[in-house]
Amino acid sequence: MAQSRLSANRVVAVGAYLAFISVLLGAFGAHALKERIDGRLLEVFQTGVHYQFLHSIGLILLGLWWTANRLELSKSMIWTVRGFLLGILLFSGSLYLLAFTGLPLFGAVTPLGGMLFMLGWLSWARAALKPSDPRA
Repeated sequence: MAQSRLSANRVVAVGAYLAFISVLLGAFGAHALKERIDGRLLEVFQTGVHYQFLHSIGLILLGLWWTANRLELSKSMIWTVRGFLLGILLFSGSLYLLAFTGLPLFGAVTPLGGMLFMLGWLSWARAALKPSDPRA
């Protein structure tokens, strides 16, 4: 998502789409995967769904907070969006791949996604503490 195209409404919409996908994947895991992969890998898959959903809701809340406070787009807010989106891709995506393939290599990527989630939350905290400074 390019900085110039980033808006509060777009962040909310992307968060809502990702939340929809996580509910869809959760239902898929609970019904279609239940009989196809072993219990441990199903838990791995559901962990990916859980974190995708949490950070999708985080994106929605960020967009609503941004709008409610009539804030200018800041670097911290951009890093929050990047952290959450890339975190979903690497954390949840690697867990989905691990669940489907059983290859531990994909599990090695998961911590990178977790670090991006943490970066996103810290960036949001910074944005909240310096809401009037778009350079923050």
